[in-house]
Amino acid sequence: MKFFEKPTPDLADRVPPGQNLAKGFPVLTYGPTPEVNQADWQLTLSGLVTPTTFTWEDLMALPQHQFTADFHCVTTWSKLDVTWTGVKVMDLLATVELEPQTAHVMAHCYGGYTTNVAMADFARPENFLAHTLENQPLPPDHGGPLRLVIPHLYAWKSAKWLSGLEFFAEPVLGFWERNGYHERGEPWAEERYSNP
Repeated sequence: MKFFEKPTPDLADRVPPGQNLAKGFPVLTYGPTPEVNQADWQLTLSGLVTPTTFTWEDLMALPQHQFTADFHCVTTWSKLDVTWTGVKVMDLLATVELEPQTAHVMAHCYGGYTTNVAMADFARPENFLAHTLENQPLPPDHGGPLRLVIPHLYAWKSAKWLSGLEFFAEPVLGFWERNGYHERGEPWAEERYSNP
């Protein structure tokens, strides 16, 4: 059975250059998968923001939404129409006060992973903190209990096992960005790797 296939011409407006369609939902992870219970999970906001810590109950008290988005991995596969449930990034940000000079955010994760995102890419209405995948609790190998989902960027920006958001005035590179990946990661521009 083929796990990947070339997109048909009618999907040219949905599948970025160099991508193949995945029949399943591949799992790619650097390092071991953290096991984090909802009861122990916390999301800490730090840096140029009102210091805030969200518990699982705090997160569930925010407005919940279901959304469907395409998912593009830098390793050249895409999965279309992935259905998630979670909290809009904009709804989370509405609960805190950011300093005016805030222009970048670092996502911190259980297990030590980090990835950086410009606020212009982060604070968008289509971005979510997802706790449910296809109407089931988000499994650990896909980032459960909570992951960031930024559909318009490559999937390494959709950080799994989210534990913190740190806000900066200037960019600070995350794990893959320090190791040769592009600082932004926009699929339609094929921003896979930084310039040598």
